[in-house]
Amino acid sequence: MNFKVMTAAILSASLTSFVSSNVMASDTTQSNLEEARGLVKQFGGQLKPELKKAMKSGGPVVAVEFCHSKAPAIAMALSEKSGWDVNRVSLKARGAMAKPDAWETQVLNDFNERKAAGEDISKMDFSEVIHEGDKTTFRYMKAVGTAEVCLTCHGTNVAEPIKQAIAKYYPQDNAMGFSKGDIRGAFSFSKVEK
Repeated sequence: MNFKVMTAAILSASLTSFVSSNVMASDTTQSNLEEARGLVKQFGGQLKPELKKAMKSGGPVVAVEFCHSKAPAIAMALSEKSGWDVNRVSLKARGAMAKPDAWETQVLNDFNERKAAGEDISKMDFSEVIHEGDKTTFRYMKAVGTAEVCLTCHGTNVAEPIKQAIAKYYPQDNAMGFSKGDIRGAFSFSKVEK
């Protein structure tokens, strides 16, 4: 086989392998994105009705206790069932588990910039494949807006009994002072790819 033909064959095989691996990576990324978006619906679909039930049964003070004990249990159960790390984070975190890491902080800051540019919070999400050493992780965040009902516990005029409940369960709280329409935080999911 002549050298030029052999070189062309090797280059062609390498290019085919490269394109094929990129297509597979793209398919995996799209699959992970769809799965993460489905998990958002599951997580929100479990959290919202339970929070409403807590509010209805005992008001905001009971809702604070729900957020402290039951919301993490819902996240943990979904994590165990799905194989994803499921969390909620905020730049103004209520509890230690809600403090964002550096990547989440950057995404939350980007979400705030996107909101300032006029983007609809309900459609705002971001995903990225992170490579660290020999580990590859798919990360996804979905922005969570501040609705009118959120202001009871997260607004600028929180009633004293609610503040006391928050201080009891969240002594390091920073999650007040929001206005309707602010980005309250985000759902943050990650999955280590094999």
